[in-house]
Amino acid sequence: MTIITMRLIKMFLFVLPSVLIPKVFAATGKANVLVCYGRLNPETVKGYNVVILEQEHYKPSEIKKMKTQNDKVLAYISLGEVNRHAKHYPLLKGSTLGKNQLWDSYYLDLTAEKTKQVLMKIIGETIAMGYDGFFLDNFDNFGPWGKQTAQKAELVALLKSIYDKYPHYTFLQNAGIDLIAQTAPYVDGVVVESVATDYSFTDKKYQLRAEDDFQQRANRLADISTQYKLPVTLIEYAGTEAMRTAVEKKISATGFDYFIGQIDLQKIPQFTN
Repeated sequence: MTIITMRLIKMFLFVLPSVLIPKVFAATGKANVLVCYGRLNPETVKGYNVVILEQEHYKPSEIKKMKTQNDKVLAYISLGEVNRHAKHYPLLKGSTLGKNQLWDSYYLDLTAEKTKQVLMKIIGETIAMGYDGFFLDNFDNFGPWGKQTAQKAELVALLKSIYDKYPHYTFLQNAGIDLIAQTAPYVDGVVVESVATDYSFTDKKYQLRAEDDFQQRANRLADISTQYKLPVTLIEYAGTEAMRTAVEKKISATGFDYFIGQIDLQKIPQFTN
C-alpha cells in the first residue's frame, strides 16, 4: 500500500487492538524510493513514489519541477542532531548535549525552548518552499540505548506540535521503532536502515546480515506495520551490482518499498560489477 492509502486506514483503525499474524511475505515491495543528500539535477529525478532530499540544495522552482515528476518530495531534517556544517548550527551550538563522533554532528537539547523554536522555523520555511513533508531523522537517539533517551517525552511532544500545525503534510520517521507506540499517531510511515545489510564503518565494507538476523528484523517490522497501520520503507546499502542484486532478492519478498544505495547517499546510485 502507498503512504497515502495507509494514512487513511490508520485514521480509522489505529485504535483497534493489534492482531499478530504469521510472517508470510508477498513479493510486492518496490524500489520506488530515492534518498540523496547531494545536489541532483531535478530533470533526472523521475518516477519515484518518495524522494528524500537535503532541502538546502534546491530552489522552490526545482522542487516544483520534481513534484511534477514524482509522487512525494520530502525534505530531510534531524530532530536529534545538528551537523556543524548546517546553516542553522550557529543558532543551536549553545543548545547541544555532546558530539556524535561518527557523523561529526552534535546532539540537540530538546528541553531548550530555543531548540524547538529553531526547528519549527526551519520546518515552516521548508514547507513554504513547496516540499510535501519531511524525513525525520535520528529517532534512535531517543530509544532505550540512545544518547538522548532521557528526552523521549520532549521528542514526542515536538512531533505532536509539528503534526498538529501541519496535519496535511507527510512525515516519515527514520528508525526509533522502540518509540512507535508513542509516535505512530503523528507519522505516516517508518523508514528503517540496514535490515538486510550491515555496513562496517571500521572496515568501510558493505556486507549482508546473517539470515536469521535479517528475518528477525523483518518480522518485527511486519508486526509494527500491521499493529500501527504504518507502511515500512527499507534503506539498504551496497557497493556493487552483485551485492545490490542479492540485497534486492532478500528484501523484495518482505513487501516493503525500498531504496538501495551507497553509504554516503550523495548521488543517484550507480553500481559496478
